[in-house]
Amino acid sequence: MNRHLAGCLALVLGLGVLPYLGVYPIFAMKLMCYALFACAFNLLLGYTGLLSFGHAAFLGSAAYATGYALKTWGLPTELGILFGVAVAAAIGLVMGGLAIRRSGIYFAMITLAVAQMLYFFYLQAPFTGGEDGLQAIPRGTLLGHIDLGNDMALYYVVLAIFLFGVFLIYRTVQSPFGQVLKAIRENEARATSLGYDVNRYKLLAFVLSAALTGLAGATKSVVFISATLSDVVWQMSGLVILMTLVGGMGTLTGPMVGALIIVLVENKIGEWGNALANATGIAWFGSLGDAVTIVTGLIFVVCVLAFRRGIVGELGAWLERRRARPARS
Repeated sequence: MNRHLAGCLALVLGLGVLPYLGVYPIFAMKLMCYALFACAFNLLLGYTGLLSFGHAAFLGSAAYATGYALKTWGLPTELGILFGVAVAAAIGLVMGGLAIRRSGIYFAMITLAVAQMLYFFYLQAPFTGGEDGLQAIPRGTLLGHIDLGNDMALYYVVLAIFLFGVFLIYRTVQSPFGQVLKAIRENEARATSLGYDVNRYKLLAFVLSAALTGLAGATKSVVFISATLSDVVWQMSGLVILMTLVGGMGTLTGPMVGALIIVLVENKIGEWGNALANATGIAWFGSLGDAVTIVTGLIFVVCVLAFRRGIVGELGAWLERRRARPARS
C-alpha cells in the first residue's frame, strides 16, 4: 500500500511539474486526454472483457456536444463539459443496450456499426461543420474566475480532470462492483450461476466507460478549441485499442504508458527521423515522419511478440517472479 501511495504521489508530482521541465503544455494536455480515453476503454476491455470497436463515437460526440454548448449556447465551461459527458453516457446507454445482447465478435461489430452511423451523421449534420469541424470553441472561465485562455491555468484544470477520472476508475475496479466485472471477464457463466444479473453489470460498465471517454473528449475539445471528424472516425477506436494492448490491458497504468508511446510516436517521429538521418547520414530516416502508421504497426508487432501482457503487464509479471524466488529458496 505504501509503494502504491508513493507511486501515485510520484505520478501527481511528475505531471504537476511537466510544464516547468520544458514540456509544451498543449502536448501534455493532449497526452492526458488520450491517457484518460485509454483508461476508460481499458475499464471495458481489460476488466470486463468486452471489446468495443466504436469507442471513438463517445469521444467525438462529447467533443461536438461540448463545443456546440460553449460556442452556440454560451454555457459556462464546466457545464459544457458536463453536457458532453451526459451526451456520451446517453449514447453509451443506447449502444450498450443493443450490443450486450451479443458477445464476442458480434458485440464488437454492433459497436462499430453504431459508431459508423454516428460518423456519417456528424459528417452531414449542419451544427458540426462537416469536414471542417467545429472551430473556434471558446474556452471561457472555470467557475467564473479561472481564465482558461491561459495555457498554464488550463493545464492544471485538465490535470485535475485526468486525476479525477483515473481515481474513479481505480475505485470502481477495487469496489465490489469491479470484482463482479472481473468475475464476468473470467467466467460469465459462473457469474450468472451465482445470481448476478450479468447483462445489467455489463451495461453499467459500458455506460461508465462511455461517460469517462466523453470526459476525455469534452476536455480535448476545450484544449484544442475544436471538434473534428478525426475524433469520431473508426481509426480512433483502433488507436485506443492499440494504446491499451501496448501498455497492458487489465492494469491501471498500462493504458497511460500505451498512450504515452503512441502519442510520442505520432508527434515526435519526424524529429527523431531527422535526427537519425543527420547522425547516420542515411536519408531514409528523414521520411519516417510520413510513415507514422508503419512505425506504429511495428511497435504493435514487437509488443505482441515480446510483451504478450503489454509493457506494464510484463513488467509486473517479472517483478512477481523476482519476489517469488527468495520464497522458494
